[in-house]
Amino acid sequence: MADRVRVDVWLWAVRAYRTRSLATAACRAGHVSVNGEKVKPAHVVRVGDEVRAQVAHERILGVTALLEKRGSAEVAATAFEDRTPPPPPREETPAKVLRDLAAGRPTKRDRRAITRLRGY
Repeated sequence: MADRVRVDVWLWAVRAYRTRSLATAACRAGHVSVNGEKVKPAHVVRVGDEVRAQVAHERILGVTALLEKRGSAEVAATAFEDRTPPPPPREETPAKVLRDLAAGRPTKRDRRAITRLRGY
């Protein structure tokens, strides 16, 4: 086992991204940081580093083991410590959006109001 691994390879191996090319693109776009610094795909990751990756939401991963190849999910789960805080609770939304049914198709203004009420 190596003592250092590229950050894009490690993110792919621990299943933070589905493909290595997605992990590389995320690094190039500035969505990945190691110990608080935005990094390029070839940046080296070591045990003890903290990796922040913007997937659908920000994930904070502590490096506990280095993987060069993508293996099973059980092996991948042992290679990092998930430090991501739990998401905030969703706000309660009204059960129904009251609108006159005889008004016809909703206008653009109505759709925006409905979206705002539902919290999307």
